[in-house]
Amino acid sequence: MTKLAPVLSAHWDEKDSFTIEAYTRHGGYKASAKALAMDPDAVIQLVKDSGLRGRGGAGFPTGMKWGFIPQGDNKEHYLVVNADESEPGTCKDTPLMMANPHVLIEGCIIACHAIRAKHGFIYIRGEVTHVVRRLNQAIEDAYKSGHLGNGIDLVLHVGAGAYICGEETALLDSLEGFRGQPRLRPPFPAIAGLYARPTVVNNVESIASVPAIIANGAEWYQKYGTEKSKGMTLYSLSGHVNNPGQFEAPLGITLREILDMAGGVRTGHKLKFWTPGGSSTPLFTDEHLDTPLDYEGVAAAGSMLGTKALQIFDETTCVVRAVLRWTEFYKHESCGKCTPCREGTWWLVQILRDLENGSGSEEDLAKLLDLCDNIMGRSFCALGDGATSPITSSIKYFRDEYIAHVTGKGCPFDPVASTLFSSAGAR
Repeated sequence: MTKLAPVLSAHWDEKDSFTIEAYTRHGGYKASAKALAMDPDAVIQLVKDSGLRGRGGAGFPTGMKWGFIPQGDNKEHYLVVNADESEPGTCKDTPLMMANPHVLIEGCIIACHAIRAKHGFIYIRGEVTHVVRRLNQAIEDAYKSGHLGNGIDLVLHVGAGAYICGEETALLDSLEGFRGQPRLRPPFPAIAGLYARPTVVNNVESIASVPAIIANGAEWYQKYGTEKSKGMTLYSLSGHVNNPGQFEAPLGITLREILDMAGGVRTGHKLKFWTPGGSSTPLFTDEHLDTPLDYEGVAAAGSMLGTKALQIFDETTCVVRAVLRWTEFYKHESCGKCTPCREGTWWLVQILRDLENGSGSEEDLAKLLDLCDNIMGRSFCALGDGATSPITSSIKYFRDEYIAHVTGKGCPFDPVASTLFSSAGAR
């Protein structure tokens, strides 16, 4: 258990962890008081020096993103927190806001001061009503205590549950009251974001990580993680494991180490495949158990760290069926703005359905890869790219299983089809 580094999750097990009393009991809001006494540029430099990278998926340096905001432009600046956690398998921001909402609020205060913004917005999923209520209460308590309202205001905006609104420019359109669809870039949000004003859009965990950095310093933060991926982060472990949950550990830890702390893959079974960063990242297999879970290590192995959503699947899972379910999700959530994603995801689902039920052909695999190649890099936002990732990677590692669906005229993991498959001598 010494491999864990609980900072954001340090007090989640306390019954009153979500209250302002508990937060201040553990030194809460001291970091914002310290930051407000600093020059805004000094705050940005401190975050840059810490090496904090965005925790929403792309891993872009947070301090550098703040530094892109033009200064002395006599324009209103805005901070927008992306709390629209929608990626299948991702469950880190929701428990963080539920157990410790005030660390997010304090992070917003510091970020607003750094980028010289008077207004901050938290855009949250409408489905998580319990978290909405808790955040609203926390914001109200922060106003009553004087932490908010003295030059910095914070608004919680409840979305309507569209996956596409997790994309930062679609989020901004939704926040302005329009249909959530990605914008053409440039201009980037740092120049023309919310209401065409300079805007910083950060993930919940990114902003929540800032108070500890201000309080303890950049050198303290750099002691954790790897050379290029500094600090600790929340890994969401789910699926076929004995003890799923959130594990806050330094970047660079391996899945093997996290699985050991989680009691391993469910008893009597073995690991088949897993996602390092949610369903929109290329799959890994048991060959990647010792891959360092940092931005560089995962990329070098052929995937993306993404949101650190570690979904674990054992040998009882049909990879074709799992990929089909994910692809159906992306087809449903495509906003329809661009042709490659709108049409491409529809065709991907049709072909995968044929393969899964045994009516497909081996030529369909080539067709799938050709479709993915035509979608990749050609859609307005990363949704199209993400939809192709589980398909291309699953064919790479489990091509034989796809072929088995064709030759066996059905899924070998289905009880009826499995019997026919075995009797045909194709297994």
